[in-house]
Order: sequence, then structure tokens, then C-alpha cells
Amino acid sequence: MKGSKYQGDDMKRCLGMLGHGKCIRGGTNITIKKNPLILITITSLASMLSIAEPVDPYSPMVGKNFPRNVFFGDTHLHTNLSPDAAAGGNRLFGHDEAYKLAMGKAVTAHNGRSVRLNRPLDFLVAADHAEYMGLFPALDAKNSQLLATDIGQRWYQMLQDGPEAAASILIEFGRALGSGEDLIKSDSFQQSVWQTVIDKAEAYNQPGVFTAFIGYEWSSSRGGGNMHRIVLFKDGADKTSQITPFSSFNNNRPHALWKFLANYEKTTGGEVFAIPHNSNVSAGLMFAPVDSDGNTMTVEYVKQRVKWEPLLEVTQFKGDSETHPAVSPDDEFADYESWDKFASFSNKKKQEAWMFEREYARAALKNGLAMSADIGGNPFKFGLIGSTDSHTGIPSPDENNFWGKFSWHEASPTRVMERFVNIPDIPQFEWEMAASGLAAVWAQENTRASLFDAMRRKETYATTGPRMRVRVFAGWDFTDADLNAPDWVERGYRRGVPMGADLPAPSNNQQVPVFMINTWKDPDGANLDRVQIIKGWVDKQGETHEKVFDIALSDDRVVSPVTGKAPPVGTTVDLSKPTYSNDIGEAHFVTRWTDPTFEIDVPSFYYVRVLEIPTPRWTAYDAAYFNLELPAHVPMVTQERAYTSPIWFTPEQ
Repeated sequence: MKGSKYQGDDMKRCLGMLGHGKCIRGGTNITIKKNPLILITITSLASMLSIAEPVDPYSPMVGKNFPRNVFFGDTHLHTNLSPDAAAGGNRLFGHDEAYKLAMGKAVTAHNGRSVRLNRPLDFLVAADHAEYMGLFPALDAKNSQLLATDIGQRWYQMLQDGPEAAASILIEFGRALGSGEDLIKSDSFQQSVWQTVIDKAEAYNQPGVFTAFIGYEWSSSRGGGNMHRIVLFKDGADKTSQITPFSSFNNNRPHALWKFLANYEKTTGGEVFAIPHNSNVSAGLMFAPVDSDGNTMTVEYVKQRVKWEPLLEVTQFKGDSETHPAVSPDDEFADYESWDKFASFSNKKKQEAWMFEREYARAALKNGLAMSADIGGNPFKFGLIGSTDSHTGIPSPDENNFWGKFSWHEASPTRVMERFVNIPDIPQFEWEMAASGLAAVWAQENTRASLFDAMRRKETYATTGPRMRVRVFAGWDFTDADLNAPDWVERGYRRGVPMGADLPAPSNNQQVPVFMINTWKDPDGANLDRVQIIKGWVDKQGETHEKVFDIALSDDRVVSPVTGKAPPVGTTVDLSKPTYSNDIGEAHFVTRWTDPTFEIDVPSFYYVRVLEIPTPRWTAYDAAYFNLELPAHVPMVTQERAYTSPIWFTPEQ
């Protein structure tokens, strides 16, 4: 066949004659012997002769690899390896129990009741504190490496006096954390505990079914403020076992953590990033306009922050950090599960007015735009996720299945009115805990690599617990035909950008951004009240602004031209049972929105907020189950929501 000009169809016909002994093309006889080696040779030859797909393949999905699925998980769960979790009553729930729960199995809680998630998670990060990780299980097991230290011996003896000694150890631990002093000073103990974390994640990781990420929490509490970060690895044991977790004892400045992350990638070839969380009690430090040493931010500092911290945990058990009435006074939904009694982990540091601008996500997103003009880069360019920060080992953000922040606050008749922790300096009560939240990730598949890559590109959103599906694209020429087309997602990627991305400049200065938004209710939950777009921008004088647009409303409601607000959706909540009905609201919103305030030379960002109709809060479920009469100041109704990662527009220079 040397020199033949066979085309794909000709060769296929020829190969189809194998077994008949002869193939004829254009009067040329080709004898084919019935020999398996000949078959292999000819099949390989067919590949070399480029039997290519047609220009328009029959299968519409050929060559397309955009994300089609949303996966829900928790990137911030503590087990009994976290010393505060163990001191707070969690002596039973380690990584085995946490992973079993996340995968849908039932376990027995400390109070003897059986617990199971309403629905399994798709992924989980068992993110225990690096500082004193594994302390209490090691004391209980008389770990030789720990008992070889003076502090290990003393704490072990204290525990022999009774479980209440755990609170005293926790106070010592907290003081050491604040001072940056590692009282144990045992590298071998730390490495052995870290290896346990790795081994458990590897054992439960099932690519395509359930993703167990390897990770931990770096817990800096500089100045009493919560500056904690979750460190999340893309990799498995081969790379993560090469390091020991970098803790705030090593250094409590974020830029030192970033240096560690960079060195990890350089030395192992792996990938990693960090997720700041709980910024609402950061004492004004999380989004300060200076670097972590108090110096003016440099372009290099900004680049490092944006690279190593692509996401923010915007909602969790300790309140919601999207926004606050102090920074968004015109937003009627700003005061959601607010924690603003104190600035940090102690009432000795009171919340002051200037702190709010530096603690809430929306304010930070606006300030980042303004700072970009001076620095040459936006330091606060992050996507949004939610997670629980549960210290019980139970990753449940559902209102009707809430198991408390700490294990001493598992479901009981008294927990609602108990203190958040039994430390006088913290005047927070358990009823103030928010049953929140979840991380939602648009990815190709449920694997470490795919989910990690999606989180790094910020194609994520946060929910306060429900699993509503939210998808948004921004472009310059989307039409209603695009929005209603069966391939609208493909069109969104082809001619626009998804959540978490930058909208490129338009082809002409007359164009304005067009958004395609599809939202679906949680199939097991409440209907949707409305869809909003939150816009932030910086004017030509350098002043920041924000505006909330109601772009889709249920039940034929419209925005008042006088007040600029839509009437409330109403409520179907019956607290006596408690229950609600989906007689109001919508199951699905599909809408296209064009920004009526757009200016081509003004930097801006947009994110979508979706609200459910009112539903019973976890306190209402407790009141009904335990037949309680709760004080009037305890909230009993909630309005769950989702926040997408922003889409940014930066004018061409």
C-alpha cells in the first residue's frame, strides 16, 4: 500500500473486508491474510492515515469540556484533632466519623442520639487547627511522643482529675496561640498527626464519587482578630507527606504563610491555596488597607495575596460576612445572621465603627477597586464560598438538622440559651449561631483536580445551607434567544465569562454588560423569593458606591418606582410545627439583565444574590422538638440565600 492515497472511508471499507481475504479499491487488489499481526498493523496504519472526525461531528459534545455539574461540600470542618473542638466536648468524632457522615452514613453523637446528614456531601476538607493538632486524642491514648514533653505530662495529669480540666487546658492553649508560643515543641509528634490526616483522606477519597481533600487550618489570632485560613491541597499523599503544616507558631503573618505555600509548590510540584474565613470578627484586620505588617501594600504583595487566596468563606456558623447595615444601609437584607457584639474572640475588644469596612466582603470588594488605582492591583479580588466551621465533626448546615458549634451544644432542651463557649470573655450564646453554610463549585467532575481548579478560577458560590443551583454569565451581546437556547451554557462560555472571571473590554464603547442568570430552588427545599444583582463601582473621584438590583421577583411583584424596593414575598411559616409551604415563591428563575447604570470608564464588579422565601430557623425546630418557650429576642425565622463569586470589569487604560 506504499504510496496509496487512501481516505478514511476507503480504509474503513478495506478493514471491513478482513476475514474475506481481499479488499478492492479503484481496481487495485490488496490481499489481506488472516493474521492477527496483520490486523494490528493495518489498524495502526489506519490511524496514521488520519481517519479524522468530520468538521461537524455527529456527537455534539466532542471537544467540549466546560463544567456541567455543581458540587456541594464543606471546606472547613473540625474533628477531635482540633484542641478547641476536643475541649468543647468532641472526644468521639475524628476523621473516620466525619467522612462517614459526609458520605451519608449515620453515627451516634455524644448525647446518644443518632445523627445523619439530610443529604451526603460531594466533598469535604477536614481542616483541623495546625496548632496543637491531635492534642487531646494523643493525651487520651497516652501518646509516648507527647508524654515525652513537659507540657504533655502536665496536661495529661490535669485530665486525670476529670473532663472539666479540658476547659482549663483550652484557656492555656488560647493564651499560647495569642502569644505565638508552641508549648509542645515536638516535630515528630506533629508529623505523626499530619500523617494520620493524610492517611484518612486517602482512605476515603473516591474520585468521581466523593472527594476527600487534604488540608488544615492556619490559625493566626493576631491582635485578638480572626485571621484564620484554610490551607487546601490539590495533591495526595506523595506530595503532602513531604511537609509539616505551617502554623501560626511558625509565623502569624499571612505573607509568611504564602511564602510557605510557594515553597511547597516549588519543592513538591504540587498545588495549594488558602481560604480566609470568618472575616466578620477579624477586628478590622482581614481587609485592612495595609499589609499584614502595617506597611503600604506593594504590587508584589497584592499579586501574592490574589494568587494564594482566591476565595473567601463568606458565611458559616459564626455569622455571615457578606455585608452589614453599617456599610450597606440601603440594603434591606444586609442584616443577616450578624455577629457584631465584639470585634474578636473577646469582649475586651469592642466592635468599632471603622472596623466594618475592613471586615465584610462587599465593602472589601469595593475598596479593592479603589485601591487598585493607587497600587496597580486589586488586593481584594476573591470569589465566594460558604462552609460550616463546625467543631463537632458533623458537617450539617441544615436548619432542621443543626448539631451546634461545639459538641457540648449538641441537640438538647437547654442549648439554645447556653453560651457559645464557657469562657466569660465571650458573651455570645448558642442561639446566635447560624446553621450555615456550603461551598458550591461548578466543575467537570467530582475529583480533587477538577474541584481544586474550579475553586482556583473562582467558579464558585456560597449558600447558607440550601442547595439551590445558581449559574451566571456576563457578556456584551447575549440575547433572549441565547438565554432560552438549550445550549445556553455553551454560549455563555463561548461569548462571555462565568462567575469569578473578568469581563473583557467590549468591541465598541456603546455596548453594556448583559447577564444571563439561571437559578433553581433546592429540590428538597423552599421556593425562591427573588434574584438580585449587587453592583459595586468606583467613580471618577475615587469614591465607592453600591447598588442592589431586584432583577427577578416571584408572585408577579414589581419594584416600586417610589421606594425602589419590592414588597416582601410574605410568609407561610407555621412555628407551632414548625413548617412552611411552597405556596409562594418560584421554583426557577431565568432572566437576562442589562446594567442601566454602566459607564465604560468606571471599574466595577457584579455578583448575584438569591433569596429563598422565609423558613423556620433551627431555633424554631429546637423549640418545637423540646417544647420550649424561648425569649422574644431569639429569632425563629430565617431567609436563606446564596452569593455568587463576582464578575469584574476593568476599563482599558
